[in-house]
Amino acid sequence: MAKRGDRLEAVAKTAAEARSGAFREPGPAAFRTDWRDSRGRRFPESESPARTPFQRDRDRVVHASAFRRLKGKTQVFLAHEGDHYRTRLTHSLEVSQIARSVARRLGLDEDLAECLALAHDVGHPPFGHAGEDALDEAMRDFGGFDHNAQTLKALTLLEIRYPRFDGLNLCWETLEGLVKHNGPLRGSLAAAKYQRKNLPDYIVAFDAEFGLGLDSFAGPEAQIAALADDIAYNNHDIDDGLRAGLFAVGDLAELPLVGPVFAETGAEFPDIAPERVIAEAIRRLIGIRVDDLVAESARRAAQFSPGSADEVRALPEPLIAFSPAMHAHEQELRRFLFTRMYRHWKVNRMMSRARRVVRELFGLLLAEPDLLPPRWAARTSGAGAQQTAATVCDYIAGMTDAFCLSEHKRLLHPD
Repeated sequence: MAKRGDRLEAVAKTAAEARSGAFREPGPAAFRTDWRDSRGRRFPESESPARTPFQRDRDRVVHASAFRRLKGKTQVFLAHEGDHYRTRLTHSLEVSQIARSVARRLGLDEDLAECLALAHDVGHPPFGHAGEDALDEAMRDFGGFDHNAQTLKALTLLEIRYPRFDGLNLCWETLEGLVKHNGPLRGSLAAAKYQRKNLPDYIVAFDAEFGLGLDSFAGPEAQIAALADDIAYNNHDIDDGLRAGLFAVGDLAELPLVGPVFAETGAEFPDIAPERVIAEAIRRLIGIRVDDLVAESARRAAQFSPGSADEVRALPEPLIAFSPAMHAHEQELRRFLFTRMYRHWKVNRMMSRARRVVRELFGLLLAEPDLLPPRWAARTSGAGAQQTAATVCDYIAGMTDAFCLSEHKRLLHPD
């Protein structure tokens, strides 16, 4: 294993290489996803004379109800805990900014990268991972719950906005990138969790109709959106954790990359308010990680020389990636955040309540589906049935934190 000093030096080198010289607008990369070669939409539509297909997809996502509701869904802290903590919506906006920047620097399609970044979390239920775990447990006898499958379902079925079809009728490239946000779902390249269990039924059924190529990597813009997601949440979770007092700046000192950047920033600005030091350090960390991602991805592009997005999909490993040194730093940061933030006793209390609310609400609606609003009740097929469980799951997954709490109170509190 490389020593910590060696890894820091490697990260600094790739970042310096990425920053060298004034910024120059790159030309289109040979392996960018070309909107003119899109595999089209599930339901044929006339193309727009003013926007590319991927620009239309992005705009449809922004106007979707599921996207708007992200403003009231937990990232780590419950949405009502404070005005300055990230929600799923603000997180998605940060991901989209990073994804657009990386796509521009690599000569890829910025609109597709932005669309994927904005849409990647619309399937998340209320209360963050606690809500997801509770729904997965509640759906154990009905196929479980997977937020990527729920994202696909929300965008292809549950959004009711168009007269001729359900969902948003997004391009193949957008749907493929969302489903494979975490990489291939089948075959030897699939992540271990997908090899251990069956794929969600909705993904299997949709793939049978619209062939998403589940055994290959996604296109390059989707790979960018996935790692922009990592950059965004790792950095804003540091910011939110410090703001909440779950750990202090001094606790970051031993973390590679993070500790030196905070120390360097504090030494450079010894007389300014701590919140300004934190903001500047977070900004620098984002920049360093983006530079590393661009440099390593450019190195891989030179190594593999893909001539199209399909050749990127066919590679034996991702084209868009962090350097090995940066990847090691990210893993250490995740371990720190898991211990000091995601499993902090204050967060545990919030998440325990959230899981209980979701479990109790699901159990009641599964047993008494006539309590559902008429549009949802019409999709059920009797107490305890598979279709009823799927409908209740869809109903709860679309809720904001506040609406879920209010439904729970209305239905389960005697007062």
